[in-house]
Amino acid sequence: MASTSVSRVVPASPGSVWQLIGGFGSLPDWVPQIPESTPLEGGRVRRLTMGDGEVVVERLVGFSEGERSYSYTIVEAPFPVAGYLATLRVHTVPGEPDSAEVQWSGRFYPQGASDDEMVALFTGVYRDGLDALHTMLAD
Repeated sequence: MASTSVSRVVPASPGSVWQLIGGFGSLPDWVPQIPESTPLEGGRVRRLTMGDGEVVVERLVGFSEGERSYSYTIVEAPFPVAGYLATLRVHTVPGEPDSAEVQWSGRFYPQGASDDEMVALFTGVYRDGLDALHTMLAD
């Protein structure tokens, strides 16, 4: 099993960050590479259309408003992985009420690709998304 995790401190309170990113269908609100999210099965599944037209279908498997986190699996994707489980979480930053740490992590089994290739792919996805979030909140 391979895994990766990216964290980024952003310039907004944890509550306001969670309000922006905590909805399972909210990725297009803050990740420019994902222009469309279509809710399915009452919002427990999302069909993401990527900027290049590729489609990823993900299922929500855990959600905690109190912990400001949700976890999801990939149902269908062009990525060569199995057993994918990712979590998006917003943490407080001690002593900094107007900052939040956002952590995006995932674990998976590469299928027909190396661990290093898939770790680099998902590290890039998470990093690019959190960089876009930081830029949006800093403006």
